[in-house]
Amino acid sequence: GPAGSGKTAVAVGLACEYILNSKVEKIVITRPVVESGRGIGFLPGTLEEKMDPWTRPIMDIFAEFYNQTQIASMIKEKVIEICPLAFMRGRTFKSAFIIADEMQNSTPNQMKMLLTRMGDDSKMVITGDLNQHDRKYDDNGLKDIYEKIKDKRHKRIECITFEHADIERSLVVKDILEIYGDI
Repeated sequence: GPAGSGKTAVAVGLACEYILNSKVEKIVITRPVVESGRGIGFLPGTLEEKMDPWTRPIMDIFAEFYNQTQIASMIKEKVIEICPLAFMRGRTFKSAFIIADEMQNSTPNQMKMLLTRMGDDSKMVITGDLNQHDRKYDDNGLKDIYEKIKDKRHKRIECITFEHADIERSLVVKDILEIYGDI
């Protein structure tokens, strides 16, 4: 869906509901790390601190449900796990709610790898905006999986597309998207 339509907010809200109702044991947050020339290794601190620039939009939404002390405790206790997409290979997430945010910046290979990490009793929400990608559009993991599933019915897979009418962030976002020709 477009910018401001609440993709990340819906994913985080649903993840919080799953944790509160003991439907899962943990929340896994991942995003492709697309940077301008330097990897996250140069940043000081722990993995969570290195990933902060990429996970900040998600954590800002978590702060609407929990205070900073609760969030820090959940990270320390691994109830919330931050896992860069590049480090997921070989993992299996059981009883987890996986939030894969900004996946328009993944490759088809990364998307396949991510989708095959799901274990028993897990749920995954993949978010992204195909009009705001930082990679070549033809090598886009979100576009690739969307094209594969959008017109097909699957028992356990659902595709939800937000429209410009769903923009909630601010009315000015609709104006901006119109200026850029996205509406």
